[in-house]
Amino acid sequence: MANVRPRKISRKATGGDAVFENGARAVGASVLLITGGVGVFLAWQAYPTLERYGWSFFTESQWQPDQDVIGIAAVLVGTFSVAMVAMAFAVPLSILMALYISEYAPARFRSSLVALIDLMAAVPSIVYGLWGFFLIMPYAAELALWLQRYLGWIPIFDVANTDPNAAVWDTTRYVASAFCAGIAVAMMVMPMACAVMRQVFSQTPDGEKEAALALGATRWGMVTSVVLPFGRGGIIGGTMLGLGRALGETIAVVLIVSPAFEIKPRILEVGTTTVSSLIAGRFGEASSSQLSALLAAGFVLFVITLLVNTVASVVVNRSRSGAGTDA
Repeated sequence: MANVRPRKISRKATGGDAVFENGARAVGASVLLITGGVGVFLAWQAYPTLERYGWSFFTESQWQPDQDVIGIAAVLVGTFSVAMVAMAFAVPLSILMALYISEYAPARFRSSLVALIDLMAAVPSIVYGLWGFFLIMPYAAELALWLQRYLGWIPIFDVANTDPNAAVWDTTRYVASAFCAGIAVAMMVMPMACAVMRQVFSQTPDGEKEAALALGATRWGMVTSVVLPFGRGGIIGGTMLGLGRALGETIAVVLIVSPAFEIKPRILEVGTTTVSSLIAGRFGEASSSQLSALLAAGFVLFVITLLVNTVASVVVNRSRSGAGTDA
C-alpha cells in the first residue's frame, strides 16, 4: 500500500475570498494612509507657528496677527463649550429616540422613522445654521434668561453685568452664544448618534426581553434591565461619534456665534469662537504666516478628534454590547 500523506490544510484564501480579502485590506490601508497624510500635512504646515510661539500658542487667548499675538486658548474653550452644550441636548434625545424606534414604535412606522432620522443626517449644515439663527436663537435667548434667573448661582449659567429680573431684559446679551450654537449643533449630532444606538438596541436578543417580561417586568423595566445594559457599547460609541462631529462643526457655528477671543466659562453669554469657525472665518484673508497659524489650530483640532475617537474605540471594545446580560 502506497504511503498516504495527509493533505496540507492551507489558510490562504483563494478565488473570490482572496479578492475580497485583498480588497478589504487595500481599503483599510488607504484609510490609514489618508488619515496619516492629513496629519503629516497639518503638522508640517503648523511647525513654523509652533516653533515661533511655543507653548504661548496654547495659553494665549487673543488672535491678533497684526500685533504678532496669536493663541488658541479661548478658541479651545469655545470649541468644547459648544460641543458640551450640543451633547447635553443630543445624547438624551438620541437615546430616547433610539429606544422609541426599537421598542415602542409600531412596526409599520419604524421604517419611516428610520428614514426620517437618516434624512436629518443628510441635511446640509448651512440649513441647520440658518434654522438656528432665524428660528431657534430668539427662543434660546429666552431659555438662557430663564436659566440665569434660576440657576445663575452656577458660574456657567451666569451672564456678566446683567439683571435677569429686570423689567426690560437686554436680548443682545443672550444671543449668538455657545448655548445657541450648541442647540443647532445638537440637531446635527443627534441623527448620527441615534442611528448607532438604534442599531445596537435592535440587536438585543428577543429571548432575554421575553424572559424579563415573563418574570413580571414592565416594558420600561425590560428596557432598563435588558436593552440598556446590552446597548451600553452602542451608547458610548454613538456619543463619542457625535462628540467628534460636534467638535468640528463649522458653518452652523459661523452663522450663529459672535466671534469673541475671550476665555469665558459662561455659555449663555454672547460671544465665543471655535477652532473650525476661526479657520473658516479667517482663511480667505490670511497671509502665509497667518495661514500657518490657522493650520496649526486645525492640527490641534485634528489631534483632539483623533484622541476622542481612539478613546471611544477602546471604551467600546472593553464594554461590548451584551456584556451586561447573560447569554
